[in-house]
Amino acid sequence: MSATLDLAIDLIRRPSVTPEDAGCQATMMQRLAAAGFVTEPMRFADVDNFWARRGDAGPLFCFAGHTDVVPPGPRQEWRSDPFDPQIHEGMLYGRGAADMKGSLAAMITATERFVARHPAHRGSIAFLITSDEEGPAINGTVKVVETLQARNEQIDWCLVGEPSSTAHVGDVVKNGRRGSLGAVLRVNGVQGHVAYPHLARNPVHDVAPALAELAATEWDSGNDSFPPTTFQVSNVHAGSGATNVIPGVCEVTFNFRYSTETSDVALRERVEQVLDRHGLDYDIDWTLSGRPFLTARGELVDAAQQAIAAVAGRATELSTAGGTSDGRFIAPTGAQVLELGPLNATIHKVDECVAVDDLDRLSAMYQKTLEILLA
Repeated sequence: MSATLDLAIDLIRRPSVTPEDAGCQATMMQRLAAAGFVTEPMRFADVDNFWARRGDAGPLFCFAGHTDVVPPGPRQEWRSDPFDPQIHEGMLYGRGAADMKGSLAAMITATERFVARHPAHRGSIAFLITSDEEGPAINGTVKVVETLQARNEQIDWCLVGEPSSTAHVGDVVKNGRRGSLGAVLRVNGVQGHVAYPHLARNPVHDVAPALAELAATEWDSGNDSFPPTTFQVSNVHAGSGATNVIPGVCEVTFNFRYSTETSDVALRERVEQVLDRHGLDYDIDWTLSGRPFLTARGELVDAAQQAIAAVAGRATELSTAGGTSDGRFIAPTGAQVLELGPLNATIHKVDECVAVDDLDRLSAMYQKTLEILLA
């Protein structure tokens, strides 16, 4: 087995369901310390994180990622135990294989080879690793970034190992992400008997026209880097299940994935204007998970594209599609942020897997990126 595959298997064996780390970070820190890194565990509340750095000069290149994984679901639905990684027809199966323990293994082995060949490399290399990316993301990367900013450690380039690829490893890299704004809307009515609707007020009926208007609204047209902003209702709940009771409250959960053409403030204002215009008696709680960010073409994007072309012989597409990532906490510091990882077709699914050969290709891409920027 290759060094990257061997390490990926070791990491996947550890059942690090959010926010557990299950020893993954200790393994990574041990390998990095042997390569000359100063490692610094950073635990906040119940979340393990670490910062590791080799060198004290700029520019600072940082690998970022997470050791936590989503729950695997029913064991019987998997071809094999999700935490007992198995290779079948060239694919490595296990929870976290693609998201993102395969990437973590590739980062480590790429760095080990680079440091061995370039022990006096310019600038610094760092790792920012959390076990809270798949969870609330409160005590993970955001807290580490706050710590770094407080002591004036500035990341110049950050490569996040999220699974970005579609058909071939490296065919797509993410140079930005949409913002995510969620809300829980509570519409108040008057509970009553369905046979006497004139003595009650149905909040489901009240909110339905407002939701229809929100769903039909064009929030913006997007731009060259981002698709248009979208609004989606994810949950609606009202009543106790009885068929003869008008509910007293209707609770609606919805989410915006928004572009740089608008802002969370503007979206909140527009939604509340619609709710007010429909005369609703409501309360609303907003949650901003992250603002949109975009890394324009520059040193990091160019280096990654050159590395992918050198290893895989193909051009790569820049994209901002998909969900959020911890890059949203790093980009506001002024860092150039890019996501490059394996295929995302099986992430969060039963029988999550990654091509064994792709692990070595990804490691080579990471190493080449380091060579272009810091050799």
